Amino acid sequence: MRVVIQRVSAASVTVDAAIIGQIRKGLMVLVGIVNEDDKTDIEWLSNKIVNMRIFEDEQGVMNKSVMEVGGGILLVSQFTLHASTKKGNRPSYIAAAKPELSIPLYEQMIQQLALDLGAPIQTGKFGADMKVALINDGPVTISLDSKNKE
Repeated sequence: MRVVIQRVSAASVTVDAAIIGQIRKGLMVLVGIVNEDDKTDIEWLSNKIVNMRIFEDEQGVMNKSVMEVGGGILLVSQFTLHASTKKGNRPSYIAAAKPELSIPLYEQMIQQLALDLGAPIQTGKFGADMKVALINDGPVTISLDSKNKE
């Protein structure tokens, strides 16, 4: 499982001209799922996301987590995070899990993040044509891969 985490001052997801998920200060998280992913990947990533100290403390040092600052999380599925660009100029997405596997794992990720954060998680709509808007704060952008544990 791969995620791209962006510290934001605001973020939203629009589907069919309607905003379906939005947060103010917090984390915009894009998640890509592969066939080998399971609950252990979800638990490791959720713990990292919720506890990652990338928000400034009173001294201006990135030393607080999204939970400590009372921020929100907006989670959006994005199979293109597993694009292979080895051959040619057209990326291959063959590594990305099919919906029958990735939808339940995405839903489990939503539940685990909500549990770990202690608050509801905003989301996009799996498989939809989404318009994602965000104001990257910093900018701070971090990618994590549960298979490499980094």
